[in-house]
Amino acid sequence: MRDRREPPTLADLAAGDRPAEPADARPFWEVKRLEEMTAAEWESLCDGCARCCLNKLEDWDTGEIHWTNVACRLLDDGTCRCRDYENRTVEVPDCIPLDPKAIEELSWLPPTCGYRLVGEGRTLRWWHPLVSGDPETVHQAGISVRGMTISEEGLQLEDYEHHLVDWPGEEE
Repeated sequence: MRDRREPPTLADLAAGDRPAEPADARPFWEVKRLEEMTAAEWESLCDGCARCCLNKLEDWDTGEIHWTNVACRLLDDGTCRCRDYENRTVEVPDCIPLDPKAIEELSWLPPTCGYRLVGEGRTLRWWHPLVSGDPETVHQAGISVRGMTISEEGLQLEDYEHHLVDWPGEEE
């Protein structure tokens, strides 16, 4: 079974922490609203891209969000997972935990984010682990930030503008 600091993996879900299938046999993310999901269902919506763990810059005049490859100090660049998921909001006070209300309000969630897609009534992408059955497909599809980040540790805020990037799927 998984370390409780990490969201459930597909193996965990298969081992008994699996969300219940709805009566009509469609996947839970197609029939439930975000607010109706169990904790295991909610956590499994994370595709593991880790884009939400990147620092973003907002243009104060236009409100436009600019992406960087500067990662939260807790992000493991190799796994795209938080090194201290359970305590992340204590370790990083400006970490924003995702919940259904936050999903509605956060303009910077990637358009490919499973939470955002389901919240908008759209379908998960082929590479999402719940669809593909493989947590590696998000990386193989080039959607994740695996191997492309630098840590915010030791970096000055004024240097972030030198780390602006465009991620796949941002043009949606």
